[in-house]
Amino acid sequence: MTEIIKAQIKESVSVKESLLADEKAIDAVQAAVKVIVECLRSGHKVMWAGNGGSAADAQHMAAELVNKFRLERPGMASIALTTDTSILTSIGNDYGYSRVFARQVEALGMPGDLFVGISTSGNSENLVEALDACRKRGVKTVALVGGKACRMDDYDLVIHVPSTDTPRIQECQTLIGHIICDLVEKSMYGNCDY
Repeated sequence: MTEIIKAQIKESVSVKESLLADEKAIDAVQAAVKVIVECLRSGHKVMWAGNGGSAADAQHMAAELVNKFRLERPGMASIALTTDTSILTSIGNDYGYSRVFARQVEALGMPGDLFVGISTSGNSENLVEALDACRKRGVKTVALVGGKACRMDDYDLVIHVPSTDTPRIQECQTLIGHIICDLVEKSMYGNCDY
């Protein structure tokens, strides 16, 4: 058991080292910070969505912006589209699960808002449909995905984690989310400027 634990920690470290060396991913994280700050400074909101563990990450990152990450500061406009069971189940029942996020974007998304879709595969049908809805409504998009080419590559800004292993991707997506929240907060209310 000890060797399995150590092997998984090593795998996690290895993926993070690959991410650290991936200049394209680092540039994409910086671009995501910039677009989120511009969205919030202009009085708009950030919407987050994902499935399973990625739904939890969406809620986690929305909470970091609404409440606080490190700094005492006003809340920032952010919402996870994964939390309202009545909305999710009514859309799923009436239109199908593939529409659960797109329908919310159609109802809540305004030009100038931002949508962040989190997916380990980058091929989740309900996130692709949400990205399509964003495009139609003038909502900018960021996608956090795994290392393979995917359907979500066809949209505004995509951050690839250099791995194909779901747990390792999710660990890095949480790290990236924390980095984004930290830099957004510092840009909005601290001494950092993107």
